[in-house]
Amino acid sequence: MKRILLLIVLVCLGAGDFLQGADYAGRPGSFLRVGVTARSIAMGSAFTAVQDYGFVAYHNPAGIALLENRQFAFTYQGLSLDRKFNASSLAMRLPPTGGVGLAWIGTGVTNIDGRTTSGEHTESLETGEDAFLFSFAQRIQSWLAVGINVKILLQSLPVNADNLSGKGTGVDLGIILYPDSPWKVALMIQDLNSAYQWNTGQIFEQGRVYKESFPTIYRLGTTYRLQDFFLSGDVGYITDHQYTLGLSFRAGAEYRYRDHYFLRAGFGNNRVALGLGLQYSLVQEQDSHLDYAFVMELPTGFAHVLTYAISF
Repeated sequence: MKRILLLIVLVCLGAGDFLQGADYAGRPGSFLRVGVTARSIAMGSAFTAVQDYGFVAYHNPAGIALLENRQFAFTYQGLSLDRKFNASSLAMRLPPTGGVGLAWIGTGVTNIDGRTTSGEHTESLETGEDAFLFSFAQRIQSWLAVGINVKILLQSLPVNADNLSGKGTGVDLGIILYPDSPWKVALMIQDLNSAYQWNTGQIFEQGRVYKESFPTIYRLGTTYRLQDFFLSGDVGYITDHQYTLGLSFRAGAEYRYRDHYFLRAGFGNNRVALGLGLQYSLVQEQDSHLDYAFVMELPTGFAHVLTYAISF
């Protein structure tokens, strides 16, 4: 009963995500904070303590140590305002108690109307951000798994006829407690020392080198499985290491019907989402997952997310 009450508290607190100003939303690295897969987004991205299909390391790298098979996944998000978001991931077990993973996440905006200082149209521009994640995890005890993501970060911005490029690195750290229990607890430190480094000397005569740091998020998450229902929730503390930027509350639920069909709902990251899932056999027994999420974003409108994952 105490475990269920803890999840209910996280779900209720989730409403606060809409009542608070997300002062950190416009900070660097926002594309790494919005969620990746259809399943996770449909459940509010409250996956700190959840092993997502295919994209295990994204929410918590410690989950890779719990894999039984190799997993590959790719995801596509249909967004408004000429935005794009794609990702792919490969993760595998590293016997006897470890795991490794590699993932790519790419996002950007296309069809930007380029103009001169006098207002004349020049060309269509685009901007993009990419992150490459290299992950490792180890199950230290039967009740404890730890993991790390090392990230290579790239961003390009169109400036007049040139492109300004930012490069950087970052780290995520994760812990999962009681991984074999119906009730799990997890900790995640996201974007520890993540930053872009820019050199404006590429485009300006008197340019300079400066560093643009990502907010760091400390998350505590939990899950609970009750027959055909699966509940998840997490709370995050966001800081720039000088000031508190805000709190993040996320929660989601999944209902399993006849072992193959899934209904999902959740809220988090200032979004409400609904989703459907299908597990089926392609090469091996029940090796494939096809998931869809319908996301309500304010004020930009709606988004559609489609993810396919396979175990082999």
